[in-house]
Amino acid sequence: MSTEIKEEVVESEVEEVSTEEAEPERKKNPSKPMRWYVVNTYSGQENRAKLNLLERAESNGLWDEIGDVLIPTENVMEFVKGQRRTSTRKFYPGYMFVQMALTDKTLSLLKNTPKITGFLGGKRPSPVPEREIRGIRESMNPTKEAPRTKAQYAVGQKIRIVDGAFANTTTTVEEVSPDKEKLVVLVSMLGGMRKVELKYSQVEKVS
Repeated sequence: MSTEIKEEVVESEVEEVSTEEAEPERKKNPSKPMRWYVVNTYSGQENRAKLNLLERAESNGLWDEIGDVLIPTENVMEFVKGQRRTSTRKFYPGYMFVQMALTDKTLSLLKNTPKITGFLGGKRPSPVPEREIRGIRESMNPTKEAPRTKAQYAVGQKIRIVDGAFANTTTTVEEVSPDKEKLVVLVSMLGGMRKVELKYSQVEKVS
C-alpha cells in the first residue's frame, strides 16, 4: 500500500516584508568596535523590525555603527491531512541579535525604531559572546540535514501512518525516541500484531 504525499513550503509567520528582498546592499566600513546584543521586537514582526532599523541607521548617518542583524530560524516539517509541509520557525520569537557599536546615538536610534521595544537587559545590556553567535549560526545551517519535525508524540497517542507499506493505517504509539525523531507502533502483519519503527515524517496525529 502507498499514498501520495504532497509537499509544500509555507511560512510559519506572515509578515509585511521580506528582508531578503528589501534590505539594501551594505558596504561595511565600521568606524567603531561592534558587539552583539539581544533586541526585543514585537512577536511576528522581527523582519519588519530589522528592516526598520537598517533604514533608520542609513538615514541617520549611523550605517557604519550597525553591523549584521540576525533572526535565527530553522525549517521544521509536519504532516497535515496527508500533506507534508515544511515551514520556517523562529528560534526566539520576539527577539533578534544586532551587531552594533553601543553609543548614545545607536541606543537612541534603536529605542525609537518602530517594532522594536528595547534591549534584553535594559538600557545598558550585556553583549552576547561571539561563540554563542557562532553556535546559533551553525544551528541555522546544519550540514545536509532534513528539516526537523514539528510534531511531538506520546505513548498511547493515536496516529495515522501516511507513508510506506502501512500507509493509511491508524494505530497507537508504543514507544517514542524524540532525539531520533522516531516512534514504535503496533501493526497487523503476518497474522499478528508486530512492532514497527517509523520516522516522525511517516506519521501524523489523529484528531
